[in-house]
Amino acid sequence: MTALVIREAVPADVPTITRFVHALAAYERLAHEARGTEADFHAAIFGTPQRAGCLVAEWEGEPAGMALYHWTFSTFLARHGRWLEDLWVEPRFRRRGIARALFARLARDTLEEGGGRLAWNVLDWNQPAIATYDAMGAESMKEWITRRLAGDALATLAKEAA
Repeated sequence: MTALVIREAVPADVPTITRFVHALAAYERLAHEARGTEADFHAAIFGTPQRAGCLVAEWEGEPAGMALYHWTFSTFLARHGRWLEDLWVEPRFRRRGIARALFARLARDTLEEGGGRLAWNVLDWNQPAIATYDAMGAESMKEWITRRLAGDALATLAKEAA
């Protein structure tokens, strides 16, 4: 039996997923933005409609990491894809190929579903992650700048549609 198992999350994983997301937020120095609760993650991953999916990595039966994703659509490809929202491997399980195995499973699942791409963001200071992504052959989209509306700015703009 192999030490690593990658599987789809089940509802019993929600407390672990929530803990992993909050650990990732702390690592990224964004703990103040992590407001998701177990109920929120349960609704997103297991609710109707399903808004997100999650893979769980287990090392010798113990939760070691996760990849939380949602679906996207490329107008240029006219095909869907996946956006990896969060990838986390517990520090004590790092350097065992778990992150790469999560990516490999995401890639396989994306292609099996007829998808055309897998994409994600990485913080510019996270050199260990960037090195991992480079080693997998991921291309940097340096000409693209991520923008977002959230909080008050989102609410203010939304009022224009009222």
